[in-house]
This record gives sequence, structure tokens and C-alpha cells, in this order.
Amino acid sequence: MTHPGLPAAWATAVTILVTLLLFWALIMPAPGLRRRPVLNLAGLPLVGGALRRLTTTPWLLFVLKLGFAALFLLVIAAGLFGSPIPERNLATVLTWTLWWSGLIISIFFVGTAWCAVCPWDTLAQWLVRRRLWGRAEPNNSLNLRLPRALQNVWPALLMFIGLTWLELGVGITADPYVTALVALLMVVLATVSLAIFRRKTFCRNICPVGRTIGFYSQLAAVELRPVDQDICASCKTLDCYHGTAKVEPCPTSLVMGRLTQNSYCTSCGNCTQSCPHQNVSWRLRPPSAEAVYGARPHWDEAWFMITLLALTSVHGLTMLPAWETWMSRVGRMIGDSGQLLWTFTLGLVSCELAVVLVYAMAVVLARFWLPIERSFRQLFSTFAFVALPLAFAYHIAHNLNHLIRESGSMGKVFRNPLGIDTLPMSMSEMHARQLDMIISPQVLAAIQAGLLLAGFAIAIQVVRSRGFPLLTASGAGSGWRLFPLLVFAAGMTLFNLWLLTQPMTMRM
Repeated sequence: MTHPGLPAAWATAVTILVTLLLFWALIMPAPGLRRRPVLNLAGLPLVGGALRRLTTTPWLLFVLKLGFAALFLLVIAAGLFGSPIPERNLATVLTWTLWWSGLIISIFFVGTAWCAVCPWDTLAQWLVRRRLWGRAEPNNSLNLRLPRALQNVWPALLMFIGLTWLELGVGITADPYVTALVALLMVVLATVSLAIFRRKTFCRNICPVGRTIGFYSQLAAVELRPVDQDICASCKTLDCYHGTAKVEPCPTSLVMGRLTQNSYCTSCGNCTQSCPHQNVSWRLRPPSAEAVYGARPHWDEAWFMITLLALTSVHGLTMLPAWETWMSRVGRMIGDSGQLLWTFTLGLVSCELAVVLVYAMAVVLARFWLPIERSFRQLFSTFAFVALPLAFAYHIAHNLNHLIRESGSMGKVFRNPLGIDTLPMSMSEMHARQLDMIISPQVLAAIQAGLLLAGFAIAIQVVRSRGFPLLTASGAGSGWRLFPLLVFAAGMTLFNLWLLTQPMTMRM
């Protein structure tokens, strides 16, 4: 059974508006840098005091960690010992329909908050530190420094590609047992990493989910930052970095006074608890400000962002009814049979390379037209942030289909998490899920269309704002010199729009 695609009227409207925005971006002068407004939540009456108490006391975070760890263990038990029927087993339904779909959507509102309660890290910390909360001394780790070659996000990128291969190629979304094994593997990796290396290299350099959350959170509406920058500038102890006798140091080696982007902050609360001046607080901000001009470009991070864009589109491609037909034809051509893993691998790599090559070509053309000399590597890294709003917008729109259309039977699964004595879902139940949606199909279509349009609008801001210093260096102010990158953003938006208009196969 398939989900219906986005109605043609919405697709037409988005196409027209994307074309108009592209034309506007080409003829308008490049924008100047603007001071971004922020709202410090700690300074609000009533709300500020309550928020400060909640973020400086460890018990609330511990309760949340305990609850998510217990739920995670229930998922493991359901996957290992429950029904093999994916739509009746909590392991597959909760992991792939509710958690993964809801997690991506939640990033916009709460940033990297999931990392603070992640059960992979929670269980690893309890196993290695042997404390439920607070600082452990000694911390039962070898505290080795991560090799310089791995002090980047390349490990997380490889893990991300590997998990995508398992999810879409092997089909672990339909296998509760393998889903549980993969979840346990992540706990093992987090535990071994914590036992060998200093701080939390798994969270910063290895975890594909954490890095995805980190990069997407550059588009979040919230950030954890100093209340008064001058207090941080005059601080001599740097408790936010080193920790205190009771509070662990920053797990990803960040100094609050120098923090400018969300990418590696795990919202763990250590800095809010350790700061002697209570100078760390959550604040609201324009969601696009960090990705548009605040975050610094790095080569490895640029590759992660472009790969993230490619793989989100691949998710949509693999759920088209025609995908299996394409894979069967290619499989016959190369002599592959059975599960067609070689064929899928070839398709996955081809899709990834296609997006990277098109982006690289856009960078090469822009480099030729820009009035100031910059290396290909510099421009590739600088403009890679254009991938974030494009990927994030489509990822949310795609996941909304699963979350809204496939979560109708969630209550039955929670009442019988192991799926004992259950049968596969009947066609009548599938039809009932389609009719029993939380919101109407018309509202869902409007949200999806709005998301793609917003993603493209932010992508235009990224290209124009990051190209501004290059354009003004020689007095050139017209946006036409950024034409290749703007067309890349428009092309990816329209391709993702086409994906949304196609019927999509149900995951389970």
C-alpha cells in the first residue's frame, strides 16, 4: 500500500514561487551582514527563574535519562524476544516510525536536546563511570587522546552511510530483531569509546545520529549561550570546560564563551550546572541565522552536509513503487540476484556521487565567475551550508508522511509491545490508518509545500550571505555571479518536490 503524493496544485504553486525567488536572488544586490536579534529566556519574568532552576539542578535530567533508558531497554527486549511482524513490534514501530520521524521534527524546536537524554550515551556512562549522576573520580577511562586523523566527522559520515545501507538496502526497518541488534551495537560503540578515549569522542566524532542532529540544529530556533559575554571573557576557571568537583567537564570540549554554533553542543547541562556565575542560558533566535552566516566552514563538515542532502533524497527515491523495478533491471544487467545488495549499493553510491558532482560543478562555475580568488576547497566548504535547509526541509516533509499516516495504530503496539499472538496488519487496518490521521491530508500537503519553500528561501539566504564578502571584495554587488549555486538549490528543491508528488510505499 502507498501514501498518496502531494497534489499537483501545491506542486505547481511551489514551482512558481521557487522560480520567482530564484529570479529575485539573481537581480537583487547582495545583502549586508545583520545583527541577529535573540531573546534570553533566563531573563523573562516567571519563566526565566523556573528555567534557570530546572537547568541548574541535575535531578530533572536524571529522571528523563532514566525514563528513556528504560524505554530503550523495552525496545531491545521487544526486538530480541517479540513478534517478527514489524508493524506489531515496539522495536520497529517506535524506532522507525515515532522516534526517527519525530526526532528530526523536534530539532527545530529543541535543538540538540535529544543528545542530553540519549540512552546510548546514558547506558555507556553508567557502565563506565559507574555513577548514576555527578562526576566520577577516577572516571574509569584510559583517557587516551583520539588520533588526529579521527578528530573530525569522517567516522560519523561513514557510520551514517553504513546505517543508511542497512536501513534501505538490508531492510532493518522491517526486522525487529536486527533493529535491536543495531541499537545494542551503538551502545557498545559508545561504551568502548568512553572507556578508551577522553571525554565523549563517540558523541562528537562517531555518532551518525548526533552529528545529523548537530548540523540540523544550526537551523533550530534555540541555542545555549552565555547571558553576558563579558563575564565569560573575564572568567579564569573555565568551569564550563573543565567541570567542577561535582559536575563532569564539557563532553565535547567546548568553551561556552567561545561557542558560536550548535553543531557539537549536546545540551547535556554540564555548563549550566558548573558555571559559578549562572551565566549560561537558553535563548530564542532566528532559526536560519547560524547556517546563513554564523557557522564556520570546515572540509569534513562540508562533506557531511552534502552527503546528508543526498541521503535524504535517497530515502525518498527508495520508497517510490518504481524503485524496485529500477533495481531489478540493474540487477539483471550486472548479474546480481537475491536481495540485490550489490545493486542497491551501486544505486546508493551513484545517487550520492550525483549530488556531490552537481554541487562540485556549481562551485567550479561560481569560482570562475566570482571576482576574488578562492580555492575550490574553500568555496566547497563555504557554500556547503546551502545543503542544510534543503535537506532539513525535505527530511521533515518526508518524515511527516510516516508520522502522520503510520502512527494511528501506535496505541495497540504500546499495549502489547512484544506483539504476542498478533497477525500482520490487514488491508482494512491499513486503510483505517489512512483515514484516521491526526491532521487532514489537505493540511499535511500545505505544511509539506511550505517546508520546501521555506528551505529554498533559507538556502538562497545562505548562498547570498556567504557570497557577500566575495562579491564586495571588488565592488561587485549583483547576485548573478552566484547563479550556479542558486540553480543548484533550486534544482534540489524541485527534485525533492517531485519526490513528494509521487506515491510512497508504506514503511510497515
